[in-house]
Amino acid sequence: MKTRKSAGNKFQPFHSIIEQISAQNIPTTLDVLPEILVITTFPPRQCGIATYSQDLIKALNDHYVDSFSIKVCAIESKNEQHTYTDPSVKYILNTSEPQSYTKLAKAINEDENIKIVLMQHEFGLVHETVSHFNTFIDDVQKPLSVVFHTVLPNPNEEFKANVQHILNRADSLIVMTNNAADILVRDYIVDRTKIAVIAHGTHLVAHGREAELKKQYGFEGRKVLSTFGLLSSGKSIETTLDALPQVVKNHPDVLFLIIGKTHPTVALQEGEVYREFLTQKIAENGLENNVQFINKYVALDELLDYLQLTDVYVFSSKDPNQAVSGTFSYALSCACPIVSTPIPHAKEVLAGDTGMIFDFGNSQQLADCLNEMLGDEELRNRMIHNGLHKIVHTIWENSAVNHAKVLQKTAGNSFKLQYRNPKINLDHVKHMTTDFGFLQFSKLNVPDPESGYTIDDNARAMIALCQHYKKYRDREVIKYLKIYLDFIEFCQQPDGRFLNYVDVNKKFTAQNDNENLEDSSGRAMWALGYMVSLTGMLPAELTDKAEGLFQKTLSLTKDIYSTRAMAFVIKGLYYYNRQVKDADTLIYIKMFADRLVQMYRHEADENWKWFESYLTYANSVLPEALLLCYAITNNEVYRDVAKEAFDFLLENTFDDTSIKIISNRGWMVKGKNREQYGEQPIDVAYTILALRKFHDIFKDEEYLNKMEMAFNWFLGNNHLNHVIYNPCTGGCFDGLEEHSVNLNQGAESTLSYLMARLTITKYFGNPDTVYFRRKIKAAKTGAFKIA
Repeated sequence: MKTRKSAGNKFQPFHSIIEQISAQNIPTTLDVLPEILVITTFPPRQCGIATYSQDLIKALNDHYVDSFSIKVCAIESKNEQHTYTDPSVKYILNTSEPQSYTKLAKAINEDENIKIVLMQHEFGLVHETVSHFNTFIDDVQKPLSVVFHTVLPNPNEEFKANVQHILNRADSLIVMTNNAADILVRDYIVDRTKIAVIAHGTHLVAHGREAELKKQYGFEGRKVLSTFGLLSSGKSIETTLDALPQVVKNHPDVLFLIIGKTHPTVALQEGEVYREFLTQKIAENGLENNVQFINKYVALDELLDYLQLTDVYVFSSKDPNQAVSGTFSYALSCACPIVSTPIPHAKEVLAGDTGMIFDFGNSQQLADCLNEMLGDEELRNRMIHNGLHKIVHTIWENSAVNHAKVLQKTAGNSFKLQYRNPKINLDHVKHMTTDFGFLQFSKLNVPDPESGYTIDDNARAMIALCQHYKKYRDREVIKYLKIYLDFIEFCQQPDGRFLNYVDVNKKFTAQNDNENLEDSSGRAMWALGYMVSLTGMLPAELTDKAEGLFQKTLSLTKDIYSTRAMAFVIKGLYYYNRQVKDADTLIYIKMFADRLVQMYRHEADENWKWFESYLTYANSVLPEALLLCYAITNNEVYRDVAKEAFDFLLENTFDDTSIKIISNRGWMVKGKNREQYGEQPIDVAYTILALRKFHDIFKDEEYLNKMEMAFNWFLGNNHLNHVIYNPCTGGCFDGLEEHSVNLNQGAESTLSYLMARLTITKYFGNPDTVYFRRKIKAAKTGAFKIA
């Protein structure tokens, strides 16, 4: 006899406490955050360093919460003064006035809350008062980290002495290229361990919009070249204009965009002389239909659009000592093939079929490069692919992680880093879903229909969006749940078996005959059971169908002996049992639980507490499933084995600060050393799901701490300090390797992240929940009092 349980919300005291603190905005002594003071040019000033600093500060604030407060000291001079409306601007340093240095040093030293000073250094910013600047950094009695935007080789004695003064005083140094670090070590006196190389930050974009954007901006049918930045003669735009006539002969549809207004300092000194010179050259070369000025300071979103519609980006700077270029980096991150002069940054990044190099001022070489690149789409695509893999580590999210860790160390660990949970974003999930199901793979963030569909991915999608609906009651999600449920029904055969692989033409593939389908069938049962658990919450047509499909297959599961497949079925039975009380459910749960216990007792010994003689993928689901069996049966054997095995797994996948998942390069075999690297999002996600359940039953705070630590793997707390979740698309990169990430954002990784993100919501449900947990914990121990 089946009975249904009414759907109701459990009382959650933790949420209640959070809501009270949040609603009342209760101030506490924890509200005063340690301060990072950034000395830099800053908007509304228009220059590269001002934009750089604004982007860096935004990235740090977006990526961390309850960690630090960033304040700005804006650098000015007698010729460059502004009114600042940004509340983060706390001080102003006028480099034309020596006393301004003295006042600033005094203010910094007297402010106990300033834990570190971050100086954005460019020689031209302090050229009027170098000696006063040197005295200033000596007078500052706080840890000092200096970012060198330019590093000049082969310095004369006077110049070297000034740079050496900074090197000696700074507690840490940041440069943007390995070449710059090499110059500091070779031409100056500095310990290499003092230098961190953190590349110029770049913005994540959603790729694959070139045709759409060309239509939007009126450039359909054109092959677009572009360059951007504040205009000055140093950019040597005339080199490109002299190359263009030869390019136009072969590619008459070419259009060269010169993006950006004249540099304010240049405009002040000489007006628009350089732009007028370029305009005259355009006329002389007959290029009026092939060149267009975008004569304004372009907002970021518009700039990224222009770069994404660009076929080839041209970087023609004539300064051989230019260490790094933000414009160059932005273009590469927007999937632009690049042709560049041989500045150190370009030689470092464009090596290995990532772009082309031409000599300073050599229009003939540039013309040859452009003709070759525009005439070979396959070459451009190869450059795009290689370039994105080289540049992805530079995204601002990664820059934030790397800067934060350098600053934390330099400041003597005077602040703790707490990652901010990203907003939940279903965009990529929706893009990957057709009217038939969830596609298996994507190329970067572009769905790949030729990859077809699997029941694995549609089951994951159904679980994730059921989680989402349970939390947010978003009615739009229901149409996607119906698609995934219908796909599972499509894969269920008349005898109740499930097939897994379906091609783009909705035909079952030969893979179904050549692979063991137990795991995929188990995932389908998990998804169906989870949907049934939302009876009374979801439309009855969905939950009734899910129950019917579940029952049709249930009897076949008794023949499953794969550990993970059994675990997935147990999870389905556990959730199914929340709504449908059925004696058969208990029989199956005990059967599978006894099998897992038997496997454990066969393999486990004093040093190996596991169900098999190896740790492979999705390991956490095994002890979690056995714990769910305990939750239903109260059989303490299931509980004890589950905890013993899970704690063994945690010992082998966590250190003091981060999670280190079993490598997919080679499994961890009993009695042998484990492989390193090759970490997959699915394993991190399953660990998070299991940690939540173990915390719910054992009430051990350490499980919560590890859950937070594991989720931070997606946010950059891993061996590369690289974000795995893509906040721009809502997708998740497919894997973390030794030196790089897999940039494709397929179904498994994206849905695994989403399941993990929705799972932690109970404990870290909004960007500031970590803060509230600290407040609650402190309140219990008397560590803070109401202000």
